[in-house]
Amino acid sequence: MNTSRWKQIELEYGKDFLQIKVPPWCDILKMEYVAALENPEQQIENALSNPIGSLPIEDIFTSCKKSSSKVSVAIAVSDNTRPIPYSGEKEDGILLPLLKRLKKVGIKNKNIKIIVGTGTHLPTSNEWKKEAFGKFITDKYEIIDHSCTSSNLYYVGNIDGVSFKINREFLEADIHIVTGLVEPHFMAGVSGGRKAICPGLINLEATYVFHGAEFMDNPNATNLILRNNPCHNFALKVTRKVRVDFSINIVLNSEMKLAGVFAGDLEKTHLEAVKKIKKYSLIPVDHEYDTVLTQGGSVAVNHYQAAKAAYGTLPIIKRGGIVVLVAHNSNKEAIGKDDYKKVMKVLKEKGPGKFTEFIKSDSWQFVPDQWQVQKWDHFFRKVGAFDRLIYCTTNINPEDLKKLPGKSGYDFVEGKNIEIDKMVQNAVFYAIDKIKRRAKEPKMAFVKEGPYGIPVVN
Repeated sequence: MNTSRWKQIELEYGKDFLQIKVPPWCDILKMEYVAALENPEQQIENALSNPIGSLPIEDIFTSCKKSSSKVSVAIAVSDNTRPIPYSGEKEDGILLPLLKRLKKVGIKNKNIKIIVGTGTHLPTSNEWKKEAFGKFITDKYEIIDHSCTSSNLYYVGNIDGVSFKINREFLEADIHIVTGLVEPHFMAGVSGGRKAICPGLINLEATYVFHGAEFMDNPNATNLILRNNPCHNFALKVTRKVRVDFSINIVLNSEMKLAGVFAGDLEKTHLEAVKKIKKYSLIPVDHEYDTVLTQGGSVAVNHYQAAKAAYGTLPIIKRGGIVVLVAHNSNKEAIGKDDYKKVMKVLKEKGPGKFTEFIKSDSWQFVPDQWQVQKWDHFFRKVGAFDRLIYCTTNINPEDLKKLPGKSGYDFVEGKNIEIDKMVQNAVFYAIDKIKRRAKEPKMAFVKEGPYGIPVVN
């Protein structure tokens, strides 16, 4: 191909950026620009001092009938699938200002537990904790991962016929604080808020409802929709059973910089954050595209999480179109857990669009992580065939990637020393060649902030 007039774009790949050429007629779909907060440290302090619908955190402690030196505090934080600025060594770190206020009112460091709300995800590594929170915090505070299968979870009751349990360390603390990132979410509408509790700190069995086949197949269980979203409604029911005393929700701009801090009442802060992200994360377009290039961004730590980027192209990819997805998958388990691998095998056996109906049958027994596979099925149902997805990564070995639904990026490179930029560039060439054969005026788009930017046809 003659690429002399092609334009160069930049894709995120882990901590690196790839330089890729696309045709001059490729539309660049990007989120509306929102400036990062100036003096973020002061903005965080302002949010803590002027909470929404809540007393300041210092005043909340006056309701405890214990001396401050004996009050226990649990703080729920997100795992490595959410790029939240927690670090105590950075000016936009949201955790240290909170911890300093707790210390100021007399709370002992040993009485504070930071609980990583992993939900059903894999445990986080010590390396990630050190990088995410910084040495000052990791040295002085206990940081533990939630386990959804632990025998030590606290039974709260039944919700929608399912036994609901929650992390005991969180529930038995005197003060409950949650933090979260509010961004588009392809099941719950948006992340953050109530998701710190459900699914962040709940038992595996409760996720059978939250991520059940009927919920996942509901048209309202999708990006940026809360109204009549069954996942959102269930998460609220669960969270209202658990007392949350204070919350901090944040939003990030397209450069993953802090763009808003909302502290105070859990539901009120969440809704304020949702209002803000809806203004800049929705990307209106006029038509569907024959091919779409997108990226998993920082969220695509494994193949499981990369589903969000593929699903995000659904509103704009033509039936029979081709999606090129770039995902770093740098987690130790680059694909996901064993259950995920097992259910992905079922998807491949059943074929595009048939998996969802199969798991709704009485013969199917619920398997953890089937919810993510069901969202993959929605994607493949739209494009019509597995080879309509080209999955580009160098962190899943070629043999394992071949076993997954989709066309492997390794098909477009040779040799042992594989370069990801060459893989992606050749995949783009292939996709364009394919669509030019069937479309007189082919249309292509690059989703710059996939999966955070949500393109939708007007």
